[in-house]
Amino acid sequence: MLIDNIIAQMDEGGPRSYYSFETFILNLLKFHLESQEKELNIVENFRDGIGDAIAPDGFDDFEGNTLIEIKFSIDKMPARHLLAKFLHGRSTQNFEKDFDRLLIVHAKPVSTKWKERFEKELSMTDCSVPIILFGPEEINKIVSKHRSKTNEIVNNLFSLRIKTAVAKQKIDWKKERESRIELIKDHYRGGQFSLFLGAGVSSSAGLPDWTTLLNSLFVSYLTDEFNNEVSISEKDIEDIVNRLNKIDASSALMAARYLRKGLSKERGEVNEFTKVISENLYKLRNTAFSFNSLLIKSIVNLCAPKRTGAKIKAVVTYNFDDLVERQLEKQSIQYQSIYTDSESYGPDELPVYHVHGFLPENPKKYASLDKSTLVFSEEGYHHIYSNAYHWSNLVQLNNLRENHCLMIGLSMTDPNLRRLLDISGRHTEKTKHFAFMKRLSKQEFCFEQDESPAVNNIVGAEKFLERHHNLNEEIMRELGVSVIWYESYDDIPQILSSIKDY
Repeated sequence: MLIDNIIAQMDEGGPRSYYSFETFILNLLKFHLESQEKELNIVENFRDGIGDAIAPDGFDDFEGNTLIEIKFSIDKMPARHLLAKFLHGRSTQNFEKDFDRLLIVHAKPVSTKWKERFEKELSMTDCSVPIILFGPEEINKIVSKHRSKTNEIVNNLFSLRIKTAVAKQKIDWKKERESRIELIKDHYRGGQFSLFLGAGVSSSAGLPDWTTLLNSLFVSYLTDEFNNEVSISEKDIEDIVNRLNKIDASSALMAARYLRKGLSKERGEVNEFTKVISENLYKLRNTAFSFNSLLIKSIVNLCAPKRTGAKIKAVVTYNFDDLVERQLEKQSIQYQSIYTDSESYGPDELPVYHVHGFLPENPKKYASLDKSTLVFSEEGYHHIYSNAYHWSNLVQLNNLRENHCLMIGLSMTDPNLRRLLDISGRHTEKTKHFAFMKRLSKQEFCFEQDESPAVNNIVGAEKFLERHHNLNEEIMRELGVSVIWYESYDDIPQILSSIKDY
C-alpha cells in the first residue's frame, strides 16, 4: 500500500512520529473534505482530552457530526484505557453539539487479538455512539484518490507543522496552563513523579549564575598570575574579564576548560580545582536572598510524604550545591545524596541525584566526593555525553522512562538532556513531562527598563511573541514535554503549592 511507505518515513519513534502523522492526517483530511465541499475543524485540547478534529457534516459514508481522534499506534494501549479516556473526555469536554461517532485514525495496523479485546470492552461499556477504527487500509483509499496532494503534504511535513504552530489561534495561555497543572496534579497523586532541578532553583537562594561564577574564577586565576604586578588590582582584572565576556561572548564551557587547565597547573591537583569552585560558589551568594527560598521550600514540600505515601520518587538536580538537602533536613524528610555510582538509598529515603557533580558547603558531611564527576568544563561534559552507560545518564533515562517529570529552573537547552528526552520518549505518544519556561511579556520585550521603546512596531512585536511561544511549545512537544508558562518567578512556588494541596 502507498500508505505503508509514508508511515515508514514518519516512524522515528516517540512524539515526533505522532505529531508528523497528525500533521499529515489533518492536512490530508482537510483537502479530502474540501473536495466534497465539507469542512474540517481542528479541536484545541487544553488537557489530555479526546478529539483532534471534527467533521461537522461527516465525509464519505460517515453522515453527521464526526469526532476524529488521531493515534500513531493504538495496540500498545490497553483497549479499556482507550475507551475509558474516551468516556471521560466526553463527559468533561464541552462540544458545541453532540457527535454521531468517534473515528480513531491510526497509522499502524492492529492485531486481530487487540481488535477482539477492543470489541469486547466496547460491548461492556455504556457508550451511546459508535467508535470506529480507521486504519492504514482506510487511509490508503483516501491517499489513492489524492496522490499529488499526498506527495505535496509528505514533502512539506516539517514546514506544515511549523506553519500550524505559529499560525495557531490566539488562546488564553493562562487557562491552558491551569488545565496542564490539573494534569500534573493527577500524575503527582499517582506517585510516579520525579523532579528535575536546574540553576534557576539555586539562583532563588542567591547563588551565582554560571557567568558570575566563571568571572569570579577568572579573577581568582588572573590575580595569581599577576600577583607581582601591583599596578593590576583585583578590581582591574574583574573589569577586564567582564569586558572580555561582553565583547567576546565566548562559550562558558570553553572558558571553564581554560580555567580548569590554568587552575590545575597552578594549584597542582583536581581536588584543588573543585575546592576553588566550591569556595567561589558559596562566597558569591547574594545574602539578600534567604538560603531557604520560597521556591526551594515549595519543592521540598512536594517531597514530603503524604499519609498515602511518598509522591516524589526522586529528585534529579544539575546543581552543585546542597540547598535542597538543607531544606530536606530542616523539614525532617529522610533523603540520600547520590553523586557517584557507589551510593545507595533505603526504602524510606528520597534519592537526590547530583548528575553534574556535588559541591556541598560542608564537605566533611559526605564521603567520596572526589569520585564525583564534576561537569564544569568541556572534559567533564564530554565524558558524560559520550558514555551512554555513565550512571548519571542511566539515572536520568530511568526517571524519564518510568515517571512523569517536572522540570524547574532549567533552560531546556542542554543537548544531553534533550538527547535523553528524545531516547526516553521513543515508545510514547504525545507529551509525558512538564517544564516551567518563562514567557516574555509585551512590556519587557518592547520597552527598556526606563520605559523607553526598544521596538517601534508594538503590534508586530506582540504577534511575533505569540508565534515565538507557539513555536517553542511545538519544539518541546517533540521531546515529549508540555510547557508550563510563567511571567514572574513568584508564579512557580504558587503553582507548586497548588500541586501539593491537590
